[in-house]
Amino acid sequence: MSRVFITGLGFVTSIGNDAAAVSQSLRELKHGLALFEPFASPDIPCKVVGTVKEFGTDSVDQEDWTFPSRYKIKRELLRTMAPNGLFAHCAMIQAIDDAKLSPEDISNPETGLYAASGGSPMLTHYHRQRLDKFGVTRCSPLGIVSSIVGTLNFNLVAAFKILGASCGFSSACASSAHALGYAFDDLKLGRQRRMFVVGAEDGNRDAILPFAGMRTLSLQADPALASRPFDAARDGFVGTGGGAVLVLETEEEVARRGVTPYCEVLGWGQASDGYNVAISHPEGEGLAAAMNRALKSSGVTPEQIDYVNAHATSTLIGDVSEARALRAVFKDRQPRVSSTKALTGHGLSLAGAMETAFCALAMKEGFTPGSAHITKLEPACEGLNILRTTEPVAPEHVLKNSSGFGGANVAVVLKRPS
Repeated sequence: MSRVFITGLGFVTSIGNDAAAVSQSLRELKHGLALFEPFASPDIPCKVVGTVKEFGTDSVDQEDWTFPSRYKIKRELLRTMAPNGLFAHCAMIQAIDDAKLSPEDISNPETGLYAASGGSPMLTHYHRQRLDKFGVTRCSPLGIVSSIVGTLNFNLVAAFKILGASCGFSSACASSAHALGYAFDDLKLGRQRRMFVVGAEDGNRDAILPFAGMRTLSLQADPALASRPFDAARDGFVGTGGGAVLVLETEEEVARRGVTPYCEVLGWGQASDGYNVAISHPEGEGLAAAMNRALKSSGVTPEQIDYVNAHATSTLIGDVSEARALRAVFKDRQPRVSSTKALTGHGLSLAGAMETAFCALAMKEGFTPGSAHITKLEPACEGLNILRTTEPVAPEHVLKNSSGFGGANVAVVLKRPS
């Protein structure tokens, strides 16, 4: 079976809209969180969001949107998109350029695309309101394809003329990690030679505010205190949006095209908690099982992992659950651990793809990102090797964790190219 490599990355995130900006933010622990004007009302308890800069997507009319002039998107493409589709489209252009792909490399039966998003609650709400107020004949014929959960993969497959496998994944905050895992399987088994893996979220009021009803969002008004995974005073996560794209290719394609990969994907594993619809298992049993399966499938021992990019979202229960899972898997030899969500906020279904891309970037550029905003470590996390600053050394083997509602857990193992 073929080896699998990451050869291209694209970013539209709260900490930067290209690889250079993202790298600088990760190195300097520069966060992308800000007070969010749509949350300014006194009756909204949460105030901070990981904001995507340079893009204006507040309007329900796509022709009112603004985005960097370097992206040329035809009107007929734009009008079928959700905000997350715009973010992903721009990240896709970056990833294609980064991987040095030709039009023939992109559009052929051996190249596919797996994507993950929660759809667009904003546009879903708008089109449903029009249906109720004005009737069916006044509804946009593009309302469905621009808003429902599959809107991301619908639009990208059509816009970039993808002819290979395509699918949208929906497992909440594990969604794009699942997309990555199944893309890896397709490449490993020879079903495809190249896969785009995409995660994106709107990151606006409609996408984030409903989580306040679950009491899971931070109530901090200071952006520097709102997202602080593993800190004793954490009080919830900070939502964010954006888009991230990874290009995965077989070893044969890497050799044929003569490109230098970011890293190798060695394997992955998944497991379920079977515990609660919204809360992680208190002992992290499902996540520990996913990590062990990822290590077994990769042929890597726990001792070889020298960095874990944690799922840790800054919630009271989730961070402790993951800490216990890490302790169960790695015993007394704990690898370096950090959660980059301290900088970006939590990207929901975007998180797995975005944070795997952060790891790939760090491995190629020679650093290990730290975990920001920790003042006093959560007592239950004592004994973990949690980085407080970014270290100027590349990890050789990385394990990336993702978890979602219903106790869906995914772990991915990456290796720095030798």
